[in-house]
Amino acid sequence: MSKYLQIHPEDNVVVCLEPLKEGESITLSDGREIAAKEEIPAGHKIAIKDLSSNDNVIKYGYAIGHATEDISIGRWVHTHDIKTNLEGILDYKYEPNKEDIDKKISLMGTKRATFKGFVRANGKVGIRNEVWIIPTVGCVNNIATALAKQANALVKGSVDEVVAFTHNYGCSQTGDDQEHTRTILADLINHPNAGGVLVLGLGCENSNIDVLKPYIGKADESRVKFLVSQQSDDEMEDGVNLLKEIIEVASKDERQEVDASKLVIGLKCGGSDGFSGITANPLVGRISDRIIECGGTSILTEVPEMFGAETILMNRCKDEATFNDTVNMINGFKDYFTKQGEPIYENPSPGNKAGGITTLEDKSLGCTQKSGDYPVMNVMEYGEKTDVTGLNLLCAPGNDLCAATALASAGAQIVLFTTGRGTPFACPVPTMKIASNNTIADKKSNWIDFRAGQILEGRTFEELTDELFDKILRTASGEKLKSEEAGFHDMAIWKRGVTL
Repeated sequence: MSKYLQIHPEDNVVVCLEPLKEGESITLSDGREIAAKEEIPAGHKIAIKDLSSNDNVIKYGYAIGHATEDISIGRWVHTHDIKTNLEGILDYKYEPNKEDIDKKISLMGTKRATFKGFVRANGKVGIRNEVWIIPTVGCVNNIATALAKQANALVKGSVDEVVAFTHNYGCSQTGDDQEHTRTILADLINHPNAGGVLVLGLGCENSNIDVLKPYIGKADESRVKFLVSQQSDDEMEDGVNLLKEIIEVASKDERQEVDASKLVIGLKCGGSDGFSGITANPLVGRISDRIIECGGTSILTEVPEMFGAETILMNRCKDEATFNDTVNMINGFKDYFTKQGEPIYENPSPGNKAGGITTLEDKSLGCTQKSGDYPVMNVMEYGEKTDVTGLNLLCAPGNDLCAATALASAGAQIVLFTTGRGTPFACPVPTMKIASNNTIADKKSNWIDFRAGQILEGRTFEELTDELFDKILRTASGEKLKSEEAGFHDMAIWKRGVTL
């Protein structure tokens, strides 16, 4: 196996597939032999051309920053000798390949696959039949957790389990911040993965049940029930009785064969490394394309991790209106950073840097590969649900829990989460961990669901796309993921405003 990977023929750096010792050589495809001038970790970059200070460093065929000093062939290229090229809010021009966009749109929905899901009364399809407890405010979190623990002893029939989704919000919030909390809670209450929901309130909170009901809309009274704790003599007894009623109804639900066009997948990465943009992310991009070809929907989020690769997405927008929505999302997020006094183009996290990702462009060019090749069909605000098939962009931060929860609230029944360093978390919907390298897959086999690192061992993208797509269909049909087996369920709401 080769010791390196050159992603694009114009790249002036290559990625080391294994650690290189000082003096150890690699042989390039053009026959040149290059000796490492220092120790270079796996997943990190080595220069294959001499670079002068201020020269662009090219990876993926794009600049990922510029050299801050002269870099000779064989040198380690990382945070000590590269700086981002990115700067403030930009003007953008729509420069699409309309012929390619039209061709891709014509292919949407031309393939067919099926899975076994729970068809809800509104036509949406769930891939789980859970009973959720949604607190309206953090004050009742412990009650929600205690109720879930008791009610799980009552689970029967097709009900998977009872889950309490605790959070810290619902009161002492103002303006849009409070509105976003209400919207996210209402989205989850209406989520098709929930066969029933107990909405648990305190009674004196800003987002109390009476306030929240208009956001929820018309709900099936046999499946969505409400409990105001301050109005109950014994909220535990009343809560368990309501959950019994919900379980009784939901337990009779049955899986049935449904078309894969009903699938909505969320696309997310975290704890990335130098292999994420080479293995896991482009693999998930191929899955996004496959889902769209079956008439389904994918959702890409993490707006800060689009910075530096945003023009690629913009020029894939189906029309100029969608392009303008994307520009507003990108520049709006930059404005959000500026108003908080934060730098727009901060380097990636310590874990990302340790894994070989140097600049935000480096991370973004790898991150956006999860979107595949199909056109951008729709742009969503935070808390908005999608009914648009194809690739959607969603406004949400890069934070793993916030972004994954936002994907669930937007309608994703499953989140595909690529990682090079591993993470145990799960969001409100099944969260499939896809490892970019086999080292982390072997070490954290209790976290990882799929090994994209097999690509580094000679497996093809075509083979792994088929295998991963089959696993997604099995998961949608009821097969549990590692985080589900561990009983992990998390949610986090994006906090954006003043707390009173």
